[in-house]
Amino acid sequence: MTTVQRWTLAVVCAATAILMLDIAVVNTALSNIASDLDTGLHGLQWVVDAYTLALATIVLTAGSLADRYGRRRVFGIGLVVFTSMSAVCAAATSIAMLDAARAVQGLGAAAMFATSLALLADAFPDARARAGALAAYGATIGGSFAIGPAVGGALTSGLGWRWVFLVNIPIGVLCLYATIARVRESRESHARPVDKAGLVTLTGGLFLLVLGLLRGNELGWGSATIVAELAGAAVLLTAFVAIQARGRMPMLPLSLFRSGAFTGAQATAFAISASYFAIFLYATIYLQQVLGLSAVEAGLVYLPSTLIMLVVSGATAQLTEKGVHPGMLISGGLLLVAIGMALLTMLDADSSWTAVLPGTIVAMIGTGLFNPAVTAVALGSVPPEQSGLAAGVNDTFRQAGIAVGVAALGAMIPQDVLSGGSVTAYVDGLRTAMLAGAALAAAGAIAGALLIRRDAVAAAHEPAAEAA
Repeated sequence: MTTVQRWTLAVVCAATAILMLDIAVVNTALSNIASDLDTGLHGLQWVVDAYTLALATIVLTAGSLADRYGRRRVFGIGLVVFTSMSAVCAAATSIAMLDAARAVQGLGAAAMFATSLALLADAFPDARARAGALAAYGATIGGSFAIGPAVGGALTSGLGWRWVFLVNIPIGVLCLYATIARVRESRESHARPVDKAGLVTLTGGLFLLVLGLLRGNELGWGSATIVAELAGAAVLLTAFVAIQARGRMPMLPLSLFRSGAFTGAQATAFAISASYFAIFLYATIYLQQVLGLSAVEAGLVYLPSTLIMLVVSGATAQLTEKGVHPGMLISGGLLLVAIGMALLTMLDADSSWTAVLPGTIVAMIGTGLFNPAVTAVALGSVPPEQSGLAAGVNDTFRQAGIAVGVAALGAMIPQDVLSGGSVTAYVDGLRTAMLAGAALAAAGAIAGALLIRRDAVAAAHEPAAEAA
């Protein structure tokens, strides 16, 4: 491995680690944030959704900018934005300030996500060496996600919630220095132009959809404001699809969805994100506000299941390499997620924390089966030269799923538990949300089984190639 390769791999993995940690550690800090900044569940929902919405809507555009102006440059800009906004998050004196900083932080995260795989692909042109680098990248994502809740809990309990953001700063500064000094620049000679109309309609549509879902209980689902927001979301998202269908160089080429395997990868990624990943916010509040656990105790509750997921993910990657049909792993994984969420509906206001373990372990085994397989299908169902675009599309569906899921599932849960509301009502709402999430995961499993067929995966390159 050359010096450039070592530094590129180290920088990309370190930057990805803080991105993953920032997603995972925030959940365990939310109750402390609510107390310190005097906010309710609605404000906390935007701590998650402001970040994921920005990431979901910008990642494809960031990829286009990186191809045109340089991947190292855009990656570095992303590091600057993400790191500086981490400092602003840590200094926030109100929930509005924190939510706004999280939105801008999501823009930086999008630039880093959009360019990380492209930087590795450029630094490791040999297929064998690239496979090793991608394995290290995947292990970084899995490991960061596994330890994230425990790290977030330890920082919050030991030093305060602001440290979940402050810890990003020294790592970000070191990554920026190494990026400028050691990482090689690369760009495409025929890069796609930025799809401005697509960006505006996608961002506006998703924002209005999430806004309407988050405020529906508060203002009334039949109120003029909510109806207008949801109708506006429908109009803008429909316009986005029309723009992508008719545009000469769209940000999301709809021709890719002629491949059943590619479509299945996006549908299932959205399903798991909008169900299990979205419920983490409310489950963590349950652990702390209902069961009375500290932040570090809540983080440790997740540790057994996330470590199991890490082991299962490694085994799943080996299974796909040995020819096991990825569609089976994706559908089977989502089915286990559905079963795990159904088990979590048995939780009560006076349950022990150990009652959480069966459902989370089953769901995390399913997640371990799902993640490597869906990535393999998303990237393998398009020609190699479109793998960066495919990765960006898959991340868009994942992040949009979390944003929509947090809003939609949150509409089923009472908002006043943080201000002395009924814990019984909160648990009843959480059960309803868990059941809805289980149904969505099961529907995703069925969609995956129908779309990601063995023959569809084998023939996936043909329609994609014709569409290119």
